[in-house]
Amino acid sequence: MTKYKFILSGGGTGGHIYPAIAIANELKLQFPDAEFLFVGAKDKMEMQKVPQAGYEIKGLWIAGLQRKLTLQNLMFPLKLASSLLESKRIIRQFKPNVVIGTGGFASGPLLQAAGSARIPTVIQEQNSFPGITNKLLSKKANAICVAYENLERFFPKEKIVLTGNPVRQDLIDIDTKRNEAIAFYGLDPNKKTLLVLGGSLGARRVNQLIEKELDNFLLQNVQVIWQCGKLYFEDYKKYNQQDVKVVDFIERMDFVYAAADVIISRAGASSVSELCIVGKPVIFIPSPNVAEDHQTKNAQAIVDAKGAILLRESELDSQFSIVFEALLKDEGKQNQLSGNIKKLARPNATKVIVDEIKKLL
Repeated sequence: MTKYKFILSGGGTGGHIYPAIAIANELKLQFPDAEFLFVGAKDKMEMQKVPQAGYEIKGLWIAGLQRKLTLQNLMFPLKLASSLLESKRIIRQFKPNVVIGTGGFASGPLLQAAGSARIPTVIQEQNSFPGITNKLLSKKANAICVAYENLERFFPKEKIVLTGNPVRQDLIDIDTKRNEAIAFYGLDPNKKTLLVLGGSLGARRVNQLIEKELDNFLLQNVQVIWQCGKLYFEDYKKYNQQDVKVVDFIERMDFVYAAADVIISRAGASSVSELCIVGKPVIFIPSPNVAEDHQTKNAQAIVDAKGAILLRESELDSQFSIVFEALLKDEGKQNQLSGNIKKLARPNATKVIVDEIKKLL
């Protein structure tokens, strides 16, 4: 049996890292003898999270362009040239059969180098609106696995495969883990649990909202798991108490989802895909600070299917307490949202993506 080799690249945020790890795990299941190497950006969170998942990773000296003129931007051409040379060296030494990119700064030079070396490449695009890197890489890619329809205006139509986003397989059966999850967090099984997800780095506006509403939640007999992100943990850890669990990062996503009755979340593509599988009532608060406002588009696709509630940051002060209280009191509405968001789930996305990768071997 041939011993295959795969290089995967995805990083910067959990939304790029975890899809790459999910794909690697599925490939490993199907090809137990395969060799894996991840390539990330030095100093980014993938340099910790990938080794924790059991994979080797090499770092490139690469960062994104800032929106204003900075020293970082002036260094960008040098970093890009250095990363391209290093990517070529990695590919020459490792000799992969296929290279897979899930987004993030490092996937650009790596997939570019793989394409130049005529090694098959696969792009996994999580968002409804692709970033500039994937648009450029798509011209040479062999397959582009997407989670949303109508991406022909960005990518060559004949290469697009609608797969959904890869998600952690431990989310598939969270219903069986509720008691264990409640115990793990030391929660009260008789109270409703609100889960707040601001993304791996955190979301300032969401954190400000939760800080302002915390007393209201407690008055309504709601306990809170509040993921404030590592950038904000020092500011908010003071609120940690019996009914409020403040965390910077969540390792056991299956447990927080199992414990939650209602979820407040940003609308990054990976989060949206996970929430469809989890099937709990969600209030999306999309980040307005992302390219082409793609988080609002991600959330709107769920709202259009009557599977979630969407509140823009500009509406939070006037609308949030009314919307949250109404949802908390209305079991029928909660069940309707749960049922509808679950219909949009693609639990087999990772296997379908791996099927596309296998076609290139």
